[in-house]
Amino acid sequence: MAVQHAHPDSDTAADPRPRRRDAARNHQLVVDAAREVLSEFGTDASMELIASRAGVGVGTVYRRFPNKEALIDELVRLILVELVTTAGQELAKDDGSGLETYLRVLGRSLSDHRGYADKLVGRTKAACAAHLRVLTAELLAQAQQHGRVRADITLGDVLATVYALRGIITTTGDVAPGAWERHLDIQLAGFRAPDAPSRRPSLTPAQLARISGGG
Repeated sequence: MAVQHAHPDSDTAADPRPRRRDAARNHQLVVDAAREVLSEFGTDASMELIASRAGVGVGTVYRRFPNKEALIDELVRLILVELVTTAGQELAKDDGSGLETYLRVLGRSLSDHRGYADKLVGRTKAACAAHLRVLTAELLAQAQQHGRVRADITLGDVLATVYALRGIITTTGDVAPGAWERHLDIQLAGFRAPDAPSRRPSLTPAQLARISGGG
């Protein structure tokens, strides 16, 4: 009697979905482990350590990311996605509180990922950096419209605060990981204070673009 062979497209063919699920699971394990390891040890940490933390072979890591630079690029991309999403959600509330919330989320992200958060500058594509500046400017304008930030505060002032937070987190993170929050509280109070203008110039749009890698 002839043997009936299953057609590759039939229901008896091997279902590729389990393999896709395994691949997606391994990808997430690698990314999560990389976030932990690089935050803890910095960008000098080895791919072998990341693989060990993820519970996968180092070959699995390299199949997804050909080198550490590609892996860091993915981690930076995920931070930026989170920031863009947060900014959009806060703008949609339209109550003026979004700028403060956004800055706190950004500070927490820089703190949580401080081992590689410095890579945000220089690895952020110009278009994405410009998009984030636009969103931040919109949050600032909204806060000013609702009287939560005084009128003379500029986008340059807000981004200078972000640069300061990054420096504080880099300097104090291992000893006092919450120090940046007090600094932000003080800065936000200054943004609200009615009689605290400065005669010194703010950062210009051109300077901001150069600082953030957009020009």
